[in-house]
Amino acid sequence: MAVYTTDRIRNVAIVGHGTTGKTTLVSSFLYTAGQADRLGLPDDGHAVTDFTDEEIEHRRSFYSALAYLEWKKNKINLIDTPGYGAFIFEARGALRVADAALVLVDATAGVEVMTEKVWKFAENENVPCMIVFNKMDRERANFDTALASIQASFGRTAFPIHLPLGQEADFKGVVDILRKKAYAFEVGGKGKPQEVAIPGELQARVDEFHEKLVELIAENDEALMEKYFETGDLTEAELLGGLKKAFIARQIFPVVCTSAVGNIGAGVLLDAMVEWFPNPAERGAVEAEAVDGGDKVVVEVTDEAPFAGFVFKTISDPYTGRISVLKAYRGRLQPDTVVVNTVQEVQEKIGALNLVLGKQLKTVPEIHAGDLFAVTKLKETYTGDTLCAPEQKVRFKPVEYGKQVIFFAIEPKTRADEDKLSNALHRLTEEDPMLKIERDPQTKELIISGTGDLHIRIAVERLKNKFGVDVELRKPKIPYRETIKKVAEAQGKYKKQSGGRGQYGDCWIRIEPLPRGSDFQFEETIFGGAIPKQYIPAVEKGILEAREHGILAGYKVVDFKVTLYDGSYHEVDSSDLAFKIAGSMAFKKAMEKANPVLLEPVMKVEIFVPEENLGDVMGELNSRRARILGVDRAGSMQVIRAHVPLAEMLDFNPALTSITGARGYFEMEFDHYDEVPPHIAQKIIEEARKAQEEGESHG
Repeated sequence: MAVYTTDRIRNVAIVGHGTTGKTTLVSSFLYTAGQADRLGLPDDGHAVTDFTDEEIEHRRSFYSALAYLEWKKNKINLIDTPGYGAFIFEARGALRVADAALVLVDATAGVEVMTEKVWKFAENENVPCMIVFNKMDRERANFDTALASIQASFGRTAFPIHLPLGQEADFKGVVDILRKKAYAFEVGGKGKPQEVAIPGELQARVDEFHEKLVELIAENDEALMEKYFETGDLTEAELLGGLKKAFIARQIFPVVCTSAVGNIGAGVLLDAMVEWFPNPAERGAVEAEAVDGGDKVVVEVTDEAPFAGFVFKTISDPYTGRISVLKAYRGRLQPDTVVVNTVQEVQEKIGALNLVLGKQLKTVPEIHAGDLFAVTKLKETYTGDTLCAPEQKVRFKPVEYGKQVIFFAIEPKTRADEDKLSNALHRLTEEDPMLKIERDPQTKELIISGTGDLHIRIAVERLKNKFGVDVELRKPKIPYRETIKKVAEAQGKYKKQSGGRGQYGDCWIRIEPLPRGSDFQFEETIFGGAIPKQYIPAVEKGILEAREHGILAGYKVVDFKVTLYDGSYHEVDSSDLAFKIAGSMAFKKAMEKANPVLLEPVMKVEIFVPEENLGDVMGELNSRRARILGVDRAGSMQVIRAHVPLAEMLDFNPALTSITGARGYFEMEFDHYDEVPPHIAQKIIEEARKAQEEGESHG
């Protein structure tokens, strides 16, 4: 494989709504460039970038995947991304390292939910975007309707540089508006364009769009604007230069037409990527922070500096192990180089350097600044880490993927699965930044969380397919707590005599409520040696153990203070054990008198909804005991801020999806504990006691 310098590299993310044909377009590029020997389609299970068991079975992309090709002595790196809601976070990582993006739009549907999301991601990363009207050969495909849709959403600078040759089943090529040339393709052919005459009925339309395009390009460049006013036109070279400059600056979003399945348009798109998409250096310097002091530093994309790279993806391979995929932002890199991981603060040795083509790795002798590549078997390097030459250390900002919104308890089906589960989950979370595994310290359940039901279900399939681990999912238990609402006093007296030395411990305690979040305080005001000092810690220990299982439903007791103020002891029979039991007894008796109540976790939630769905979503939240804190605007969306009990949020995701047609989404995090309303608390207590009784009877 040839080595490519920075100026001959293009990094392009393929993003868009699900089913717009992203993976098929990547296949079309690979086939046209001779990198693949056939047009592999997701539906036949032969797409280069849909290669996992789950993707082949479901006929859709779940993970971002890389491919590369050579076109006119340039290397084009392609990052194919999923377009389904639960996996759209993968596009964030791709757009972080891409220097341009193709935003695919179904020509029969126009702008869809995930089109808007990936557009926002690209905006946040300042990535230049070309809009691709794919499926132009489909029934009901309509260029004008699709154009109206994107201009309504993204503005008039989303402007065509192609017009379609033919509509629906007769779509056979494109007219290049800038050059005023037409190109036809053989349907299902090799993807190479053949220049043809512009049909007479299209000429006037081509002239009209050409004039508007010239004006749009001139608008963004004073020198071009001046010349355009003087002469009324611009040369082809001036137009291409102006278009490239405006494209890189995100001032123009060119619109093109394709049929990926028919392999129509791939050749001219590859030409465009080479001709006026930015190489990594043209995209500009990248901001990072210095490791010592955290000051902002500017990283120039150049070979003439020590190496610095960002790990944007991790692949867990059962045979190869961990594969780390990076973008080299700075410096040339050779195999067997020692680098520093500035996030984990460890040294790593980079072995072979590889290019990634779907599931295949191809070794290369060196990597230049701006390129995408993979290394294997790094010991302590994960997604989001920075690898640097030791002499000039920086740290790139990690990708913000968002927060998990759906939670399940996960447990192995068999003992054999249990033995393998921990390692398999660890490997799974290494390659999926939005999959989180943690053990709830109170419920003792292993909790798996992610972006949606499908995300978790696919993770479960992956556990089985990739690691041979079978698991079951169920709704997690809510980590309720118990507390008290008034002051109470009680005696705990433990006295046992059964021949020989007995047991004696006697204590009086007062319990009182504390503000929410205070947890537990212990104080002793023993006077006159009523309880010897050495036994007081045992009383506290007995209370601490007893608080783990409250008297209402067996949940941990929080936000209370205990004062040990009196008691008695026996010179022979008293012991730590006796006073520990006495403390536990006193606590339980005092709890009964102190008006115990149940507490539940309350989440801070931000829900992003289209304006037309605001009322329905507010109604749904009110039915879930939400306390609305406010509503703000964020671009085209309304943001509802609310406090909502966790118990009400476990099945909120499908409800929100249904109300908003999948356009709404939310983020949440734990905020505080609050008292459960009495009628709901009673049901929880009854269920807990019933479960406890069943457990005892089974025991």
